[in-house]
Amino acid sequence: SPGLYRYRTICSDKSNPDLHGQEGILRVTPYEGTNPLFKHGPLRVSADRRHLEHLDGTPFFWLGDTWWLSLCKRLKWPDEFQLLAADRKAKGFTVIQLVAGLYPDMPAFDPRGANEAGFPWEEGYARINPAYFDMADLRIRWLVNSGLVPCIVGSWGYLLLWTGLDKMKKHWCYLIARYGAYPVVWCLAGEGGMPYYLSTDREGDKQAQIAGWTEIGRYVRQIDPYHHPVTIHATANSSSRDQLEDPTVVDFDLLQSSHSGFRVLPQIAEHVVRSLRREPHMPVVNGEACYEGILEGSREEVQRFLFWSCLLSDAAGYTYGANGIWQVNTREKPFGPSPHGMSWGDTPWEDAYRLPGSTQLGIGKRLLERYEWWRFEPHQEWIEPCAGGENYFGNYAAGIPGQVRVFYLPGPITRRGSPTRIKGLEPGVRYQAFFVNPSDGSERPLGEVKAEAGGEWPMPLPPVMRDWVLVLERMM
Repeated sequence: SPGLYRYRTICSDKSNPDLHGQEGILRVTPYEGTNPLFKHGPLRVSADRRHLEHLDGTPFFWLGDTWWLSLCKRLKWPDEFQLLAADRKAKGFTVIQLVAGLYPDMPAFDPRGANEAGFPWEEGYARINPAYFDMADLRIRWLVNSGLVPCIVGSWGYLLLWTGLDKMKKHWCYLIARYGAYPVVWCLAGEGGMPYYLSTDREGDKQAQIAGWTEIGRYVRQIDPYHHPVTIHATANSSSRDQLEDPTVVDFDLLQSSHSGFRVLPQIAEHVVRSLRREPHMPVVNGEACYEGILEGSREEVQRFLFWSCLLSDAAGYTYGANGIWQVNTREKPFGPSPHGMSWGDTPWEDAYRLPGSTQLGIGKRLLERYEWWRFEPHQEWIEPCAGGENYFGNYAAGIPGQVRVFYLPGPITRRGSPTRIKGLEPGVRYQAFFVNPSDGSERPLGEVKAEAGGEWPMPLPPVMRDWVLVLERMM
């Protein structure tokens, strides 16, 4: 609230005049800029528990990017970090998922995880290293000032067994003290229930991690005065609920799906739908699925299918990833092997950020933002044939009845067999239709929809055999 505020500091060490007894006045004035994180406020879960929104109720479109190791010095500050942030902002991304120094895919205190000031903890987890976070401050502040929400992952899941509960609570207390006033999202851990890659007691470690992260989650909720949304990143083909003994510890579900590319796309789509049906009901974000270029596959057509199938199935958001960025490969020095002995790929991040899938997902987001996308609900009954059941590689439909309908057609659509039909068109509602090329955003107008008896419309053939988006807009 605007006004004058008087402050006074209180420190347990009263003999330290730099920390104890400092006084002053703060003047708060209304924000007049355009940064949505300052204009509309930090995030929360919407009242209907279907999506995220800003504090003033403005809906928030989660289009995330995966920068797990981006606080390390291999992504150089300021030039490289700022270049990547500017690219993602320009393409329409809104969230950056990053880890607060306790990284995946490496043993403890691996040199690949250091930033310009070393590691977030001293060797043996003896003490937090504030200088590490001085360098992290620069990067996280830049994201916020760029209008990008940092989804801060406190640690990778298996590190809890190395630090112990008390040290991990200190770690989280420090993160909340340092970044709690920013419009952030808390992610308790990456792959919360996954044991270390070389664990000799995988089931025992898994259960210990699940119990431990449940306790950490309750602690985070207790001490965060800003009540930021809390989640935990799931293990492969799993749900945030499965990483905890008590699913009410988290506010939304951050899924991880398979990285096996085209052949598992139907299973990933079914995974999202299954998670949306689980109780307690909460927003679902597909937080990791088929990084573009991973295993020399999952190219842009895979990215389009994942984005559109998730969003039209009622997911609250989608997080993209490019192989080469998440681990920060450089031309001179790729990340190298994981503890299991193999590398996930050597594509430099400078090439990975230019992969076309990131642009094409931004095109999809801009199309959905032309409408009240947060009111969209799935309506598979609107199209035949549709995805679901034994065929999650079929067509997807969502929208607002009587206002707008959006369809994703993985294709190719041909005249062989029964024609694709749009169904259930409302009497008295006039629609105009157009195809959208989801690769470049170009549109092909189809004119007014002329429904047959029973409210059905045989969809015209698209001009090219490929995937398409079909939009029906109400004519005013």
